[in-house]
Amino acid sequence: MPPIRKISSTVVSPIGFGAMALSGFYGSVGTDEDRLAVLDAAFAAGSRHWDTADIYADSEELMGKWFARTGRRDEIFLATKFGCNMEGGVSGSPVYMHKEFEQSLERLGVDYIDLYYIHRTPTDVSIEVTIRAMAELVEQGRVKYLGISECTANDLRRAHAVHPISAYQVEYSPLYLGIEKDGTLDVCRELGITVVAYSPLARGLITGQYKSPDDFEDSDYRRIIPIASYSKENFPTVLGLVKVLEDIAAKYEATAAQVTLAWILAQGDNFVVIPGTKKVKYLHENTGGLRVQLTTEDVTAIREHANKVHLYGTRYPASAMTFGIESPALEV
Repeated sequence: MPPIRKISSTVVSPIGFGAMALSGFYGSVGTDEDRLAVLDAAFAAGSRHWDTADIYADSEELMGKWFARTGRRDEIFLATKFGCNMEGGVSGSPVYMHKEFEQSLERLGVDYIDLYYIHRTPTDVSIEVTIRAMAELVEQGRVKYLGISECTANDLRRAHAVHPISAYQVEYSPLYLGIEKDGTLDVCRELGITVVAYSPLARGLITGQYKSPDDFEDSDYRRIIPIASYSKENFPTVLGLVKVLEDIAAKYEATAAQVTLAWILAQGDNFVVIPGTKKVKYLHENTGGLRVQLTTEDVTAIREHANKVHLYGTRYPASAMTFGIESPALEV
């Protein structure tokens, strides 16, 4: 039986859907019909926690088309984000937030958001100012829950002190265990905040599909992500982890991707994952991870290998390294 996971008091799909891949960051995308078919497949598979953002190209517009076509907006737990711009800046000012929120509603064609995130720590105002403004949307019934993506443990506490933070979205996979080292996972467990793991398959690196960066299209965002582009240094490590995952997967007639998602969900009841894809077949593969019930020995074996991983390079290009920065102090 699939595990039951919640964001605040709402039951959500343990394996949700991250929509960044549908908008062109990972190479070419198909037609609108091709992309809408992926959303159809996610809905049919029960993967109904959908995550997007205002900077994911036309991702919000695409979801808006799906809602208009199906009339099933109320059956989706919808999350979107604001704060980042393509130049690498992060704004959490109330004026900016309200402007971006209204634009997201318009693009999505909806009148409320289930989960609204600040995409990174604001650098122009204190996190308290940002959360206070976001909380007004909750009071108005236009947003149900608030979330933060990629902040410090201290900022997570500061935000939660203003208004309950229901979700902390962060990169997490056997290749990247940062939240276990920076204190944010401890804060989430202490305060009852759900961890929403993005890039749980390390942007496809640990699915077994890729043997080197040469396998990525020229237009693929992964060609410029430092940890993915240093093939000489990193791919032996990546492929070593893939071998461990594939060996375990063989026992379950599963794939490395499915075992990875099952492993993340095994880290605690406060974990959910939002893998993304632009192909229906991989959507089905990902949601199939719910049928994999790993033994304690399997979870430990993956953990032992993950703990040995060391990747060279930073997680993003320098212009996008906007996380782990402390928000300005609140002026009193």
